[in-house]
Amino acid sequence: MKVAGYAAMVAVLLLVAAPLFWIVITSIKERPDIYTQPAQWWPSPPTADGYKAATTDIEFWSYFKNSLIITTILSIAKIVLGVLSAYALSLLRFPGRTIIFVIVIAALMVPNQITVISNYALVSQLGWRNTYQGIIIPLAGVAFGTFLMRNQFLSVPGEIIEAARLDGAGPMKLLWRVVLPMSWPTLIAFSIITVVNEWNEYLWPFLMSDDARTGTLPVGLTQLQNNDGITNWGPVMAATVLAMLPVLIVFLALQRHMIKGLTAGAVKG
Repeated sequence: MKVAGYAAMVAVLLLVAAPLFWIVITSIKERPDIYTQPAQWWPSPPTADGYKAATTDIEFWSYFKNSLIITTILSIAKIVLGVLSAYALSLLRFPGRTIIFVIVIAALMVPNQITVISNYALVSQLGWRNTYQGIIIPLAGVAFGTFLMRNQFLSVPGEIIEAARLDGAGPMKLLWRVVLPMSWPTLIAFSIITVVNEWNEYLWPFLMSDDARTGTLPVGLTQLQNNDGITNWGPVMAATVLAMLPVLIVFLALQRHMIKGLTAGAVKG
């Protein structure tokens, strides 16, 4: 049984690591070496030309700035809205609470692509194409975060909640002083997932942006790929590596908290 487990782990590692390895290696190859048959598994010699082209053939740093702004605003908005809505649906009592939660769950079942046409028509009529608000506002829904944080808040022992209320803690004090400090791992997991998803969001920014004024890095990669009419994979892979680095660093720094957060509340004693 152990052998089967280790074999499965190695297989998964290869499936995940092999494409990443190939992206990095391709990014430091000379252009003719990328198309050599059989494939070269190590560049000879390595070159940084791909990274130079990635940052000069397109307005890379403008796309990077836009991704940073949009991801930051969207992540903060989703985290705040997710925490507040989850708190209301788990620890506050008001009419229609169950119906609202069912609607939130139903929203999780609807792919974003289904609402693209209606959202595009509305945003275009408002004149928000090529603007930050046109990209940010339609993406600010927090169904997943509400669901995740609600489950965590429900796992907080009821005795602690009642004790805080008896001590005179109001709704906001109860949230900030009692519930959130006991939910940091889940909140960190929610934050990481949100940051990664928003950083990698492609379809909606692509529809909303025509150039580097508001386009994000995934949109910039598309422009780079089509820059010469034929794909030069060296700069594309180099730009992909540069785009991956920020979220990779964040994930590696907080991965233990993320794993703990995703499993928190799974078993409620």
